[in-house]
Amino acid sequence: MPRTPDRPREGEALSTHLSPSGEARMVPVEGKPVTHRRAVASGAVLMRHETIARVARDDAPKGDVLAAARIAGIMAAKRTPELIPLCHGIALTHVSVSLDVDEPSASIRVTAAAEAVDRTGVEMEAMVAVSAACLTIYDMLKGIDREMVISDIKLLEKSGGRSGHFQRSAP
Repeated sequence: MPRTPDRPREGEALSTHLSPSGEARMVPVEGKPVTHRRAVASGAVLMRHETIARVARDDAPKGDVLAAARIAGIMAAKRTPELIPLCHGIALTHVSVSLDVDEPSASIRVTAAAEAVDRTGVEMEAMVAVSAACLTIYDMLKGIDREMVISDIKLLEKSGGRSGHFQRSAP
């Protein structure tokens, strides 16, 4: 039977994450070379000017927003395979989460970098770190600003592995 976009050849998987019969599966990585992998992701939390001013003064009702978000991001990166189906467990060698408080734009920009020496990439770990940090910022401030918006979570850069280097082009 000929292959069509929605129908693979007999015995051929439609996707690397689907078996030939359409069942979800974890992609085998044992044949991939072990290389240094690095990924950087970012996102933002937009809020009222009064809210960002309280963050800048370290005057939030629940305590140190930035410290809590940084720790949450690092912890989340380490737990990515528990949160994202079909994600491999990776021995992370480094995770960093930075937070840039921008009072004029009433936002906090979150950037996370994840690194490992492994057979598969760390893009999901970096993006999960950003997501958890942003959600933690929201949680820490929701009592004073329920109109916050989590925005623009994206992969900025990745390196290592078969597909090589990727860097998002400037907007």
